[in-house]
Amino acid sequence: MKTKAISYALLSAALFGVSTPAAKLLLADIDQRILAGLLYCGAGVGVALLRRLPLRLGLAIRAEEATLGGSDWAWMGAATLAGGVAGPLLLMFGLAHAEAATASLLLTLEGVFTAAIAWFVFREPFDRGIALGMALIVAGSLCLAWSGAPSLSGALGPLAIAAACLAWAVDNNLTRRVSLSDPLQIVQIKGMVAGAVNLGIGLFAGAHLPSVSLIGAASVVGFLGYGLSLALFVLALRHLGAARTGAYFSTAPFLGAAVSVVALREPLTLQLVAGAGLMGAGVWLHLTESHEHEHSHEAVEHSHSHVHDEHHRHGDHSDHENGQPHTHWHAHEPLLHAHPHTPDTHHRHDH
Repeated sequence: MKTKAISYALLSAALFGVSTPAAKLLLADIDQRILAGLLYCGAGVGVALLRRLPLRLGLAIRAEEATLGGSDWAWMGAATLAGGVAGPLLLMFGLAHAEAATASLLLTLEGVFTAAIAWFVFREPFDRGIALGMALIVAGSLCLAWSGAPSLSGALGPLAIAAACLAWAVDNNLTRRVSLSDPLQIVQIKGMVAGAVNLGIGLFAGAHLPSVSLIGAASVVGFLGYGLSLALFVLALRHLGAARTGAYFSTAPFLGAAVSVVALREPLTLQLVAGAGLMGAGVWLHLTESHEHEHSHEAVEHSHSHVHDEHHRHGDHSDHENGQPHTHWHAHEPLLHAHPHTPDTHHRHDH
């Protein structure tokens, strides 16, 4: 499952990275605040339609997923407020009061904050290899983002951008708490809320909606680069935890830059090659991680999509013994064993 989850995280980063040069083209004709709203709305509405299809995302997200319920709504509400409302508001303010070079470098803080919160607040395990891998990926992001000496002549703007990154990091970690629920339901809620907020900001500031064709183009980019990307990100959170998923997602700037070189014919620079080398080394350290020790599972009851593996041997469900994912309320008995694992939903034990 680890390999599949990593592929979800990297594909999520690829979709988001490709959306960056696409959004860059749209910015020539659409106000940035309106564009942000259209991208999020495209994600929310597109995913809402996708939820009506029986197969959804092929084999990645099946129709049978647990819906949000109970305490999930508190985590979901807090995550949406942090990432869908506070984050965009702080970013828009920060971009208006900071230089472009400063903003680009500061945006790499999201991965750092995500890992720090996951490691030191939610106690996700990590070792020197994982920490070094995260550092190399962030260094690669900084290398790609560098566009001249940044200026901190006005501290308010940079602080707002850093606060936006912190809000998104909080969002990532809180979303992990509900990652067993339907990823498409999560994205639908986040997209619609964030879309409405950003459109409201833009219209209140005096911006106007673009033509129907541009709205359609922005919506498609939002559906692919924000909607499907976030759904895959949630799936990766489910199996890898917030810090490791955030690390893989931090490769998005490189993937976006690579697409710009190919599609927009931007120059292949030493900066891009160096950034790719650093990120590649960091991803390799994460890919080669092997974390195994004796650990215990406490008794718990919940509902989520699963197959009958060593962690799910509950009851008599012979109709699901073919290995197909299915969803129902089930109980986990206390269990003590050892095997390689990542800090997924079933492995949140102390170290």
